[in-house]
Amino acid sequence: MRGRIKHIFFDLDHTLWDFDRNSKLAFQALFHKYRIDLDLTDFLTIYEPINYAYWAKFRVEAVSKIELRRGRLSDSFAQFQLSFSDSELDAMAETYIEELPKNNFLFDGVIQTLEELQPKYRLHIITNGFHGVQHNKLHKSGLIDYFNSVTTSEEVGLKKPNPVIFQKALQKAQAEPQESLMVGDTFEADILGAEAIGMHTLFYNYWSVEVPAEYSIISNIREIKLHL
Repeated sequence: MRGRIKHIFFDLDHTLWDFDRNSKLAFQALFHKYRIDLDLTDFLTIYEPINYAYWAKFRVEAVSKIELRRGRLSDSFAQFQLSFSDSELDAMAETYIEELPKNNFLFDGVIQTLEELQPKYRLHIITNGFHGVQHNKLHKSGLIDYFNSVTTSEEVGLKKPNPVIFQKALQKAQAEPQESLMVGDTFEADILGAEAIGMHTLFYNYWSVEVPAEYSIISNIREIKLHL
């Protein structure tokens, strides 16, 4: 890979933007607003795998955007014998989305790494997140200044690992796959998706999952430069 890379494409959530930390603060505000009397840590222990499963379904069009937003809340609250109407769930979901980008903690080393990479490479974002929400995060966190292009699944109409979103991102970046590196935390969506169209890949193993030995892996964002 050394010397061949001109463009680096990043996923956003769980790769640069500390989603779990920011999400916890958003739920803290949500619980306060709606007077939900649950231990936040207990709730998140239930919610996080449910949310992950809903996003996996969303990537393959098995649930809609509204089913994702309602279902992950409804299923989680059900574990605590709480139920809410669709209108209440929609209001909570909207509050969560509003609160989420108010806190913009990034993983340690992200800004320093981007500052080191920016003079040498063109940097880009490819994200399965919702267009408005992701752009809000990028602007409020200050990350937007480091990237030459941002491609969201909502604008393309297809989600990673569909090859079309990677092709659209490459077109927007004016990049060729063989000179491009994809860095992301979801093996199927980010790594296999990018690999399928000829991009180089670097798996940020945030979830500590087992992957085949032939794939390049990092456990800290600072390690990117070791693979360039």
